Amino acid sequence: MKLTILGCHSATPHENKNPTAQLLEIKGHRFLIDCGEGTQVQLRKAKVSFVHIKHIFISHLHGDHFYGLPGLVSSFRLLGREAPLHIYGPKGIKEALLLLLKLSNSNMNYPLHFHELSSNQSECVYEDDNVIVRTIPLKHRIYTNGFLFKEKIGLRRIDADAAQAAGIDISQYRLLQQGQDVESNDGHIIKNAKVTFAPHPAMKYAYCSDTAYHPPVIDIIHKADWLYHEATFLNQHAALAEQTKHSTAQQAAEIAKKADVGRLILGHYSSRYKDLGLFVDEAKAVFPNVILASDGAVIS
Repeated sequence: MKLTILGCHSATPHENKNPTAQLLEIKGHRFLIDCGEGTQVQLRKAKVSFVHIKHIFISHLHGDHFYGLPGLVSSFRLLGREAPLHIYGPKGIKEALLLLLKLSNSNMNYPLHFHELSSNQSECVYEDDNVIVRTIPLKHRIYTNGFLFKEKIGLRRIDADAAQAAGIDISQYRLLQQGQDVESNDGHIIKNAKVTFAPHPAMKYAYCSDTAYHPPVIDIIHKADWLYHEATFLNQHAALAEQTKHSTAQQAAEIAKKADVGRLILGHYSSRYKDLGLFVDEAKAVFPNVILASDGAVIS
């Protein structure tokens, strides 16, 4: 699992401070999460090939989280894309995007599939053989979801030396990966556990974008390996956080602690703060494993 922070700052634009967007690489997928202004430029800087982006997840329809989407979709068209693109986001995202494309006379040469969300309960929005993606209902000024990305348990790993010593033909390896016992070349039944290792642990990434302190997310994100949680304010501005339905660094850390996550990633800082190290200090007083997101950072 690999996470590239394309942008991690709040709405007010500043030089060298990009609004929210992330690229999550997980089990062969490259999922784009939110798409603030300038996301396609940040993708270029990160040397990410556009052709690999097949699924885009938008948390809510505030501009700093989705105003980069029309430009990115249009660039895909200009580059001759033919592969379908799936867009997951709040109800209304289809109308907004298609209107802009219509007014700009942008005739799409590839299929756009919209998956509009309106439920206030966590739901599965994507699943295949390798991953599952669920919503994390959040508490913001408009309808907002975070997203939980979960790897599925993979195949067992073969101990090649032990399998060879046991006289197992390579044609049997697929059965071993599936957890089955197999017959050796001389007719003996070989127990799976003697010639395989357990699968790699399945990882989970929880993305909680704009939200007030919201304890109901704890059960959904429990034991996530990584948690990105917005921290727009420091605790000295807790009243402002409540008013605007954002979180403080301390509140983000409290969610991380109660959910027993592995690592907390902070982001979405208000531009009023010049020393971002204060966010880490505040969060670490509650939860020890904290890192500060920064534009262009890669976490793995």
